[in-house]
Amino acid sequence: MRALSKQEKRTLGIGAAILIVYFVGFGGMQAWRFLARRHSDYQQLVQDADKLKREVVAYQSRADQLKMLMETNHIDPAKLTKASVVAQASSAIQKAAISGGMQVGPVRESGTRASSKELASMQLEGSGPVPAVMGFLSRLESIGYPLIIDSLQLTPDQRPGQVKLSLTLVILDYEQWKKEGAPNV
Repeated sequence: MRALSKQEKRTLGIGAAILIVYFVGFGGMQAWRFLARRHSDYQQLVQDADKLKREVVAYQSRADQLKMLMETNHIDPAKLTKASVVAQASSAIQKAAISGGMQVGPVRESGTRASSKELASMQLEGSGPVPAVMGFLSRLESIGYPLIIDSLQLTPDQRPGQVKLSLTLVILDYEQWKKEGAPNV
């Protein structure tokens, strides 16, 4: 092999430098694209993680509220049977009436058909001063059980300022209502 002249060495050096610059530039662009793609994937993962974190916080606050309500009302939904829901609702209704100053008379509970969306029907009679009866009726919506007033009859009592109350309530079965879904509006 013959020896290279200075001009040939210089030409080979310039060619090698151009090739090195080209490969470094091309490889740098490929590396830059790869790193940019990895960075955008990382940013997407960070956004997804932040979104999940916000959802978890929202669900955690709902769970904390539900836990507080369960502890306050001493109710465990997993342990509730239909019979215990009816008994607890009846007890809560009677406590609301008595705590408001009403005198509670006979209370009759009756079951409903298996195909209906009701757990039970309840007839309650009582008497008391007008403010106590009206206060009891307004507290019915906040006792914690799904109730519908089916019929209500108020008659004057023989004592002045007193009224007699005859009330028929329907205790709803949430499980039946959930299966149907929301009504079409």
